[in-house]
This record gives sequence, C-alpha cells and structure tokens, in this order.
Amino acid sequence: MRVGLTFNMRKASGQPEEDDPDLSLSLAPGIAGLDNFAEWDDEQTVNDLIETIGKYHEVIPIEANMDAYEKLRRSRPDLVFNLAEGYHGVSRESLIPAMLEMLRIPYTGSDPLTLGLCLDKSRAKEILAYHRVPTAKFSVLKAWPLNGQLRHMDYPMFVKPISEGSSKGIWMDAIVKDRTALKKTVEKVWNTYDQPAIVEEFMSGREFTVAMLGNGPALRMLPIVELSFECLPEGAPPVYSYEAKWLWDSADSQLEIYRCPAAVDEKLQEKIETICKKAFNVLGCRDLCRIDVRVDAGGEPNILELNPLPGLIKDPNIHSCYPKAAYTAGMTFDELILAIIEAARTRLGLA
Repeated sequence: MRVGLTFNMRKASGQPEEDDPDLSLSLAPGIAGLDNFAEWDDEQTVNDLIETIGKYHEVIPIEANMDAYEKLRRSRPDLVFNLAEGYHGVSRESLIPAMLEMLRIPYTGSDPLTLGLCLDKSRAKEILAYHRVPTAKFSVLKAWPLNGQLRHMDYPMFVKPISEGSSKGIWMDAIVKDRTALKKTVEKVWNTYDQPAIVEEFMSGREFTVAMLGNGPALRMLPIVELSFECLPEGAPPVYSYEAKWLWDSADSQLEIYRCPAAVDEKLQEKIETICKKAFNVLGCRDLCRIDVRVDAGGEPNILELNPLPGLIKDPNIHSCYPKAAYTAGMTFDELILAIIEAARTRLGLA
C-alpha cells in the first residue's frame, strides 16, 4: 500500500524546517515566540515514522506547507497517515484533512470538524456537557468587563488559551485564586496568543492522560498514565505547565512525572474508561485520541480536553504519553503505528 505521511516539522532550534513566508510570523509581546512551534514534530520523530511505516508500505512524505495540496493531488496515496498540526487559526489542524476530503483520499484519524471542535476547548466542553460527560464549569473571556460571566464559578480557577495544545499558554500562574490574579493571567493569554482565554473551576484531584485506540466496539483504552506533580520544583502549581513540559523536563534531565500504569482501583478505572469512550464518541473521534482527565474534590473524574493528534515519539526515553501507554500494554512502536493504520483501514473498508 502507498501511504502518505503528512506532517509539520521544526528544526532543532524550534523553528520550521524551512523559512516559509506563508507563515507570516509576527511575535506578540512578552514571552510569545518561545512556543510557536511546540506542537510540531522534530526531525527525528518524522524520520522514525517514515522508517517504521516504510518497513511495511511505500511511504510518501508530504510536509504540510503551501505545496501540500498539489503534492497530494499528484501522488494520490492509498491512505494518508496524518500528523499535521498546522499553524494559523483555530481550524489549523483541520486543513490537511479538509484537503484530503476534497481529493477523496482516505486518511487516519479524525475529520476536519472533530479536529476543529477539539482544538476549540469551549466548543468541545459544550458538547461534552450537553451529553452529560463530566467536565469542569467554565467560561470564555474575550474582554472586560465580565458582566457576571464567572458568577457560577468559585476560586481557585484555571486559565489557558482557548485553542492551543502541548501546554502552550499554561504557565506557573495558570491557577488563580482571586480577581487580581485572574485579570493578570487572562490578559497575558490575550496579549500573547491574540485569542480568548478559557477559565475553568480548578479541580484539586489526581490527573491522568488516557490513550484511546480503535473505533466502535473495537475502541479500547490503553494503560492509564498518571501525572505525578510531586517531582516539580518547590512552589510549582500541580499542573503540567509549559515550564514543566518544555523547560524543566528534557531527555538529559527527565522529571519523573509520568506513572504508567497508574495506580487506580477498579472502580476509578472503570469510571475513567466510561467517560473517555463517551467523550471520544460524542465528539466524533476516530482511530486514536489522547484524553486528559482530572479528578474533582468529590473523587469523580472529569474530562479536561481531547487531543485527536497525539504525539507519537518513538524513543521511550523521551516523554510521550501515547506511546508510553502502548509500551506499557506490551506493544512495540511498529505495532502501535500498524494498529492505527489498521483501525483506519477497517473503518474505511480498505482491503
């Protein structure tokens, strides 16, 4: 089978692989620019995927830049393994799948609508709430004055950008305990990312991330990963912040922040699996997804957000939750990638 691999790749410097005027980069004030391409894959990750898929299929690498549509139109792979995160706007993860829909080329993972909904955290939470999937109370802040927007919520609250991933915009001051701190952090999000801030009631319990694989009756939860915040520096908030993910944790000096399998009893595991499967299905996810879960003060798990394009880093010495869960389940990296392809082929009815 001819498998296309669509991706965005950054250099070791953290910048795109090639200077691309179409990105029209303009860094906002403050710390903007540190994490512009945090969601993109590095060269090693892309090469590992090319090598792995190439053992079993012909691979056609296609970088998700302005030439991607024409490359897809000309090459017409039998299936595309999609990793592309995009750059501009809340629908950036939908761009390559939309092209593939137009060209009628089948691909792995979720469709443009689901990718856009999951990246817009407020829309995802609205759908979850409608279907009675537990998720924290929230509000979207676009400007002052608030006009009573937070009257149904209690401090402490948690502030983050409405449409970012990879811990972008989640800093040491993300947990706010009063209106002064709220105003400061919300305005920091506005000024850095030029987008609304989503504010949630902060849940004080344990945090997990859950790798989902498959579709329909074959959908399964891989071993749960727990985030253990005891390893963070003294005074750091109990969240997986940008500092924790990108500054304090590295291949050379790893934080012991992940525990897999998580030490959960049968009752909690069942609750987590139930809400993750429901969230996966009501938001229309396909083939794979990583779902973040946090336990509230009453001990009940709640959905934080869904990532239908989870990181797929092969090296077990580098923190990447989705492969970590697969490794704990006894899978190799090859088996994981082939399982994602097979889930898509089964769903699509491909021979």
